[in-house]
Amino acid sequence: MTQAEYLAGRLLLAMPGMGDPRFEHAVIAMYVHDAQGALGVAVGKIRHGLRLHELLEDVGIEPGVAPDCVIHDGGPVEPQRGFVLHSPDWTGPGTIEAGELGCLSASLEVLKAIAAGEGPSRWIVALGYAGWGAGQLDGEMRQHGWFAAKGNPEVLFDTPVTARWKSAWLGEGIDPALLASQTGSA
Repeated sequence: MTQAEYLAGRLLLAMPGMGDPRFEHAVIAMYVHDAQGALGVAVGKIRHGLRLHELLEDVGIEPGVAPDCVIHDGGPVEPQRGFVLHSPDWTGPGTIEAGELGCLSASLEVLKAIAAGEGPSRWIVALGYAGWGAGQLDGEMRQHGWFAAKGNPEVLFDTPVTARWKSAWLGEGIDPALLASQTGSA
């Protein structure tokens, strides 16, 4: 298995002291990682001032039976582009499957299905994504910026947003309070 295959379907956790405040305590659900680059959606912070019903109405969808839940801040790239991270019991055109993390859809069809009560059983809506060019993420991982944790759907769908980073570390058997914010070299 190549590292590219290894990262798709994993949760990428920001290491303490990685140096980029946008990714402090970041939890990124990884959906694509290949020779061209990588794409993931951050699930550790919410987008304040915007909820699902407002987003649905902004794109011309009647909210229907969809709960009025929070929208996640998916990352700094294309912050107005929407993504739905969801269980694999729903698929549509362009849906990307990523192992235990389920699926990623970026079409209006998934939002329409959620509003109609015909969508996936578990889902998260996010705006924006985290993206890396060819080889960029591999370099950041070699410099101890990220840790690839298991693609745990319970962390993604059942853990409160503010507890996901710590919960993912604990799921790996690591107490994040013991992580050093600096690394050395031998």
